[in-house]
Amino acid sequence: MAGLEVAGRRFRTEADYKAALRDLAKIEKIRARVNMEQPGEVIKLYIDLQSGKYRFETAVGNDFDDEIYELAQEYKNKGYTKDSVLSPEVKKKPLFKAAKKPAKNKASMQPRQKALNLSGQDSSARATPEVHSLDAYDEVMRREILSELEKREKRRRLTVVLCSAVALVCFGYFGVYCYFADRTESDYEMLAELKGSSTLAAGAPAVTIHRTDEEEVELNVLEEYQTLYNKNKSLIGWLKIDDTNIDYPVMQTANNEYYLDHNYTQEYDKNGSLFLDKDCDIVHRNTNLIIYGHHMKSGKMFGNLNKYSSEEYAKKHATIQFDTIYEKGTYEVMYVFRSRIYNEEEIVFKYYQFFDAASEKEFSSNMQEMAALSLYDTGVTASYGDELLTLSTCDNSEQDGRFVVVAKRIK
Repeated sequence: MAGLEVAGRRFRTEADYKAALRDLAKIEKIRARVNMEQPGEVIKLYIDLQSGKYRFETAVGNDFDDEIYELAQEYKNKGYTKDSVLSPEVKKKPLFKAAKKPAKNKASMQPRQKALNLSGQDSSARATPEVHSLDAYDEVMRREILSELEKREKRRRLTVVLCSAVALVCFGYFGVYCYFADRTESDYEMLAELKGSSTLAAGAPAVTIHRTDEEEVELNVLEEYQTLYNKNKSLIGWLKIDDTNIDYPVMQTANNEYYLDHNYTQEYDKNGSLFLDKDCDIVHRNTNLIIYGHHMKSGKMFGNLNKYSSEEYAKKHATIQFDTIYEKGTYEVMYVFRSRIYNEEEIVFKYYQFFDAASEKEFSSNMQEMAALSLYDTGVTASYGDELLTLSTCDNSEQDGRFVVVAKRIK
C-alpha cells in the first residue's frame, strides 16, 4: 500500500503505519520534555529507554533509541561518566557593566580600578572586595554594586545545590542502568548454565511432543534442552557461534512480534530475543529456516552479526551451531549480503519469503539471487535438498535495510 511512510520508514500495512504514528507521537512528547544539549537529561533518557520505561512498537522507535544511544555515547566520550555527568559549564558573563565616564586624570582612575577588582579584571592585585573601595562611587552606584554581589552569591549557592542534586540523581540512574545491564547479562549466563542441566528434568519423564498431520509424529526433546523447555514452551532451539557473543536460545510463537521486545523469561526487554520465523517448521523441515534478532548497539543479540561483512572474519567464524530442541545441527556460512524489506508490489528477490523450494529449478533460482547479492565468494554452494539457515538483522546502510548471513547444514 503506497503512502504509508512515517519518519523515513515505509510500512506495508495500515496497522503498522498507525503503530508508527503512535511511536512518532510518543517520541515528539519525549523531545518536548528532554533538553538534548544537557548530558544529564540525555543519559537519564537513555537509562529510561534501557529499563523499558518507554515502549515502542515499530522501527521508528528503534531509530529513536539508536539516536539516544549514540548521543549518550558522544557525551561519554567527552568525559561525562557515571562519576561526573554534569551540564557543560556555561561561560560566565560580567555581573554588571560600569557606566563609561571620561577620566579626569590618572590619579582619579586608581580608586575605580581597585573597585573593578571585584570582577577580577586587575591581574596585579587579588580580587578581594574592600569596603573603602566603594567610596569612589555615589550612593546609587554603591547600592547597585552591593545588590549585584548579593545576587552573585545566591547564584553560586544555588549552583552548588543543583550540581549536588544532579550528581546524586545521575549516580542513582547509573545504578539503575547497571542493574538492568547486569540483569540481562546474568539472565543469559544462567540460561547457558541450564542448557544441559537436569534441574527441572530430574525425576520426570522425557519431554515428548506429539504432532498430528497426515501422520502422527512422536518427537523427544533433547535431554540437553529439557530444563529450558520446561521453563518456557516457546523455546525452539539454541544458536551459537564460537568466539562470539552469539550464544542464545531461539524462540518461536504464532507471530513475529512478541519476541521483538520480550526475553526468554517473558519479561519486557528492549533487546528482545532471537526468534524463528512463524512460518518455519522444524518438524516437517523447511528448505530454509530464518532466525531474526535485533542489531543492538551494545552488541547483544545480533549486534555483531554485521562483522561478517569482512571476508576475513567469515573465514574465522565459518561454522554456526543451531540445535533445534529435537536435534543438533552444524552449518557452514555460504552467502553474506545486504538487502531490505520491499513493498509487496515490487517484483524482486525477497529472502525473507524464501522458506521452501518446490523444485530444483526454484531452488537454483534462489541460490543464484543470493550469490549475486553476496559481498564475497565463500566457495560454499548448495544443491537441491540441502537444508539452509538464514540469520537476519537490521542494517542502517539504507531504509528498511537488512544484513543477512546464509549457511548450509553440513551435519
